[in-house]
Amino acid sequence: MNLLKEKDRLELDKKLPDMPWYIEKFIQYKMPDLSPSSLLEYIRDYETFLKWLMAEGLSEGKQVKEVALLELERLHMDSIDGFRMYLSTYKEERNSKVTITRKLSSLRSLFHYLSQIAEDEDFYPLLKRNVMAKVAIKRTHKPKDTAAKLEGKLLQEEEIAEFMAYVKHGYGIDAAGNKQAIYAYELNMIRDACIIGFILHSGLRVSELVNLNLDDIELKKKLCYVYRKGKNDDSFKTPVYFRQEAVEDLQAYLSLREVRYKAPKREKALFLAIANGKQEGSRMTKRAIQELVIKYAKRFGKPYLTVHKLRHSFATDYYLRNDIYKTQEQLGHASPETTQIYAHLTDKTMAEAIDRSKTAGQEER
Repeated sequence: MNLLKEKDRLELDKKLPDMPWYIEKFIQYKMPDLSPSSLLEYIRDYETFLKWLMAEGLSEGKQVKEVALLELERLHMDSIDGFRMYLSTYKEERNSKVTITRKLSSLRSLFHYLSQIAEDEDFYPLLKRNVMAKVAIKRTHKPKDTAAKLEGKLLQEEEIAEFMAYVKHGYGIDAAGNKQAIYAYELNMIRDACIIGFILHSGLRVSELVNLNLDDIELKKKLCYVYRKGKNDDSFKTPVYFRQEAVEDLQAYLSLREVRYKAPKREKALFLAIANGKQEGSRMTKRAIQELVIKYAKRFGKPYLTVHKLRHSFATDYYLRNDIYKTQEQLGHASPETTQIYAHLTDKTMAEAIDRSKTAGQEER
């Protein structure tokens, strides 16, 4: 099992006994089909909902585990509307429309299972009345809408090379007056450039990048092997190609990985960092990689760039040179519908490229 899944599985095992029995039953039902990470998301969503029920006086339970099934059965639409309002407005729990839709969808899955699939000893549904069946959940992110939100927020063509050049040289010039920043930069620049370049030339997700081990890389074949999101088979790693542009940076990082990051022999992780107070390097965390990308992006003048937008940048560029099915396979999308984001993005990119070529042609005349 990959490290993130193992961590989520441990947290799932810790949280599940604190849930009501009917939620434990639902999670057990879903366990063969979903990853620990997905199941943990369900648990977190239910925990938020049940705590809200208790706070609103809609349950007599003193703790989450004591929220009774009958109390779910007695809920009215006003209660669900109130929960939706809570998610969108309450300061500590304010969520985006996408997150609210996901949380409501999680509830609908639970209520559907309890009212349509699970039975009591007399073969009657566990939940006699399903209020969530009345809740319309609108799809909030069609590929075209997602593409529209991403326009102008990705690296295109020459910008990819410009950003890489900034990571390798420009940042050091800009931070020259800050001794602490320069020390960290000189120590980690080769690693950071390797990480950013690898995303921009493979399209890996940050979770896939974090889980890479040394023996997952085949430099000569330009292949890495990753656990793909959504696939529950932990015995198989999917081969994913990376571009030639990533090879040189990988070689540079690998040549100093052991010495600079004091890697113990037992440490298999590809990308390492030395935590404060530690003598040996250990696997970089997802947060550390996200933060290093943001650090360089802000200085580069594109503060909206994130790890995921670097992945989108690769995907848009890749789609211009390949078809939708090759792009879907490279990115590890479960459905080609998700990959259609890049069809919409590249329509605009190609139109802009044509405009640029027309302008250049007119200038030559």
